[in-house]
Amino acid sequence: MPLAQLLSPQQLADRLDQPGLVILDCRFALEDPSYGQRSYAEGHLPGAYFVDLERDLSGPVEKGVTGRHPLPNPAQLLQRLRDCGLDSDSQVALYDDGPGAFAARAWWLLAWLGKRDGVFLLDGGLKAWREAGLPLTTETPAVRQGHFEGQPDPTLVVDATTLRQSLDDPQLALLDARALPRFRGEVEPIDPVAGHIPGARCAAFTDNLGSDGRFLPTDQLRQRFAALLEGRSPERLVAYCGSGVTACHNLFALCLAGYPLAPLYAGSWSEWITDPARPVATGD
Repeated sequence: MPLAQLLSPQQLADRLDQPGLVILDCRFALEDPSYGQRSYAEGHLPGAYFVDLERDLSGPVEKGVTGRHPLPNPAQLLQRLRDCGLDSDSQVALYDDGPGAFAARAWWLLAWLGKRDGVFLLDGGLKAWREAGLPLTTETPAVRQGHFEGQPDPTLVVDATTLRQSLDDPQLALLDARALPRFRGEVEPIDPVAGHIPGARCAAFTDNLGSDGRFLPTDQLRQRFAALLEGRSPERLVAYCGSGVTACHNLFALCLAGYPLAPLYAGSWSEWITDPARPVATGD
């Protein structure tokens, strides 16, 4: 079964009564951290549980040491997922407002913990669900204790020290998921230092989507990433972004395109710049 899978709104609607289905609402807004919980309370997919980017899908920020969204404590994340009814054989549907960045973060964390089959993103997210005229509810599902037992896979994570030692490797394919102006260092609305990690290529995660907000066809995604790899092996690919969230969208899209799951520099740009000795590049 492919690691990255999509469901259309109607396909997910047809599965709502499926035993063992776990739906996670991953909505979040960087500029308004309470947005996701508030929006969930106003209406969500039937049976969906809410998971918060900062409380559930990230760990505590250590100022001057970590990035803005460090990886969560595995034991705490496992318990949160079990509280949502997750079993090893569960089918899981993930969604956010539409672009899929926060849902992809949840997808990657599940893969990191070993849950790599039966995990789907709702293509187009809640926006597509609404456009299809499908129902929402304000009812919160009861806690159904699941029994998923996972373990983090260290091969899916690259730390700053290892990455810095690899920067001189011409085969390293380092993909930055932020928008081009941030990558170039022309603007930086979030972090205190602008620019990118030397040698990186700009691979804005939004370019994985069509004008309708849904993922591009797999052949187009394959062409996109082949051009970014420039002949380098996908085995030497590392993904990063501002804080380890939107990079997961690229990792999901890469898997959709048939590439193997590559590692994530989870601390990403916001961690990289906590050490002034780490090099910074600007421009293209």
